Amino acid sequence: MMAHAADTRGRVEFRAVEIAFDGRRGPTPAVTRTTLTLEPGTFTAIIGPSGCGKSTLLNAAAGFIAPAHGEILVDGAPVRGPDPEIGVIFQQYALFPWLTALGNVDFALRRFGFSRAERRQKAMAALAEVGLRGQEKKFPGQLSGGMKQRVAIARTFAGRPKALLMDEPFGALDAQTRGSMHDLLSGVWRAHLATVLFITHDVDEALVLADRIHVMSSGPGRIVESFELSAARPRSAARFDAAQLAMRARILDLLRPAAEPAA
Repeated sequence: MMAHAADTRGRVEFRAVEIAFDGRRGPTPAVTRTTLTLEPGTFTAIIGPSGCGKSTLLNAAAGFIAPAHGEILVDGAPVRGPDPEIGVIFQQYALFPWLTALGNVDFALRRFGFSRAERRQKAMAALAEVGLRGQEKKFPGQLSGGMKQRVAIARTFAGRPKALLMDEPFGALDAQTRGSMHDLLSGVWRAHLATVLFITHDVDEALVLADRIHVMSSGPGRIVESFELSAARPRSAARFDAAQLAMRARILDLLRPAAEPAA
């Protein structure tokens, strides 16, 4: 599902981005020159082998690390550090254990200057949107993994981000819970139409969720092939059509390690 014409917030651009980390022998490249544009309201997945730099690319978009070369822009403004209008969700839920589900969402809304009553109303609505009505007073330790991630999603979308960066958010969940989270995220995203950059190592997950998939090579990472998805939503890995199955086979082929040279 593409953004409506009126949705103009959240254009993310990677312009000739290179990322390197300091090593004992000098800079070690993590991501080679990458140029990529995420149009407002679209859902983009990046998939690649472990260590290919896909999470590094997301961390640069979040403003946590700076590129060695090139720049990243959101709505034309260079990313210089973390931005409250850019939401980030990791595999680990990063919830405050001493706050309830409602308290965690309320805390994230404080930076926007809402009154206490407004924050409570928005937090309650956000929790209801992710299926947690009646769970507001529970602490993270009383919630399952899927419910914790629902709180994280509610907390992020309550602030109406123009872009949402997700780093393997469902990687720690069992298959059944992950499937329900795919349905939930798809529904919430369609309601808000924030621009999403989703990092995953799961091909089926990318095919279920994304408008566009970029496949990265082994590190130092670079995009080796891109795919457009036009299948209607909602989608299910159990009901992929012929085009999706062909795309799945091609992506798996790209991710397969190169054959060992003959002895």
